[in-house]
Amino acid sequence: MCGRYVLSILPDALVEMFGLGRLETPETEAELGLPRYNIAPTQTVAVTLSESPDALSAVKWGLIPSWAKDASIGSQLINARGETIAEKPAFRAAFKRRRCVVYASGFYEWRTQAGGKQPFAIVPTDAACFGFAGLWEHWTAPDGSVLETSSVLTTSPNELMATIHDRMPVILDPTDYQTWMQATP
Repeated sequence: MCGRYVLSILPDALVEMFGLGRLETPETEAELGLPRYNIAPTQTVAVTLSESPDALSAVKWGLIPSWAKDASIGSQLINARGETIAEKPAFRAAFKRRRCVVYASGFYEWRTQAGGKQPFAIVPTDAACFGFAGLWEHWTAPDGSVLETSSVLTTSPNELMATIHDRMPVILDPTDYQTWMQATP
């Protein structure tokens, strides 16, 4: 599970690093408030949406399916198990049509051990930033306002992560970002 993460670079650097053409709106930079070192569920996060593959966008972390009655479900849907996203009603439509890249500089995991939990910061040794595979969704509130939300895909851990936790985020190679966002199951 990915429950907290870091994005330690500025929006303009993200746009340049990943060859994005622009920020989605002039307000995007302020909405993101980067750099941030403890990004938590339900906060605004930096993504590139399949709908706007050349832009850096700001969405809330915690997917709210279009059919949800209220926004509270989002805090329970911060992660989507990669093995079951095609079948789960909360993620099925987004998996088919609305994928995204969620940008991060690192993430935190906690290993349970005698005496409590030990936190670990997982950061790449060869890049300032990378992208998680993600899903996104439009949700219309009862008052008619629209909220865009996201979820991070998780998978079984690699060899390094297996010593810390039983899940990890799906980390994409930058050359696979467009393929991930364009893929159809």
